[in-house]
Amino acid sequence: VQLQASGGGLVQAGGSLRLSCTASGLTFRTSDMGWFRQAPGKEREFVAAIIWSGDTTYYADSVKGRFTISRENAKNTLYLQMNSLKPEDTAVYYCASKLGKAYKYWGQGTQVTVSS
Repeated sequence: VQLQASGGGLVQAGGSLRLSCTASGLTFRTSDMGWFRQAPGKEREFVAAIIWSGDTTYYADSVKGRFTISRENAKNTLYLQMNSLKPEDTAVYYCASKLGKAYKYWGQGTQVTVSS
């Protein structure tokens, strides 16, 4: 299984970025997916999740109303649209896929840096 995250970069506060995660080696269309992030010196934290059909999404309180998770099963791709970015959103962002109740497969991460 490979999860390839991309789309990170440097952006000013208030700006936007769109992350993508392309999956291979798994049945993407039946996999629940999620985004996580890890800031320097902090533990990895949940950001957003989406079930296999795309019908249901979940968000951390810190990103609710600013971030949108979505997926395109025909392209085996997961997205995270991030708007109104804040310096505290600076982190390495990881996509992950669930197997059963746990996230088992993880991408390599993409760096997001928000300057004030």
